[in-house]
Amino acid sequence: MKKQCYGNPPPGVKLENLRGALIVIEGADSSGRSTQIAELSEWLEQKGYAVARSGLTRSILVGSDLDKAKEGNVLSPRTMSLFYATDFYDQLENSIIPALRAGYIVLADRYIYTLIARDSIRGGNPGWLDSLYSQALMPNAVFFLMTSTRNLMERTLSTHYRLDYWESGMDLGLSRDWYESFILYQRRLRTEFKKLQQRYGFEMINANRSVSAIQKELRARVDIVLERVYQRA
Repeated sequence: MKKQCYGNPPPGVKLENLRGALIVIEGADSSGRSTQIAELSEWLEQKGYAVARSGLTRSILVGSDLDKAKEGNVLSPRTMSLFYATDFYDQLENSIIPALRAGYIVLADRYIYTLIARDSIRGGNPGWLDSLYSQALMPNAVFFLMTSTRNLMERTLSTHYRLDYWESGMDLGLSRDWYESFILYQRRLRTEFKKLQQRYGFEMINANRSVSAIQKELRARVDIVLERVYQRA
């Protein structure tokens, strides 16, 4: 199955040489993405597949700098957007594309959709965002873990014991109360993701269930994707 991009491919990249599968797991913080990806990775390796992972702020070039910059809570929306785009493209060029060229399955812990949703809430121009991520590869599948706001709040507090400034949308001035801001911000994100789901065709997964139930459904859906990619390529 030949890979495609949302616009022109990155310079020097021959899409027909990318033999692997790119599978994206999307969802809000504390929706269970990392847990599900870890279990999927182990399962796939047991089945004999080579697996690579990617995710936000994991770029060797700017990942650590981005994390440090966010700690100051002073990044402007445009600066943060460009920071994340740099992080994404560095991983695309140096991690994702080489892995796909070697036939790996790449499990992405979020992708450009989270970045677009965040930027849209912060006033990002739709045309500019489309252009910014036009060289991104189209995944073979995108699974969105849909979780209620209440569950997100409970999981966040039980795991991290406090709310994150950016994931609570405190920079937007929605409320001075962190908990209220978190709820309002997550609702806005949910609205943006529904728009993106209609545009990009996400597969929605009910993540208000047990880890094992979610994993069972993901494995069944991933099996269908892999059959299409590796046996009918």
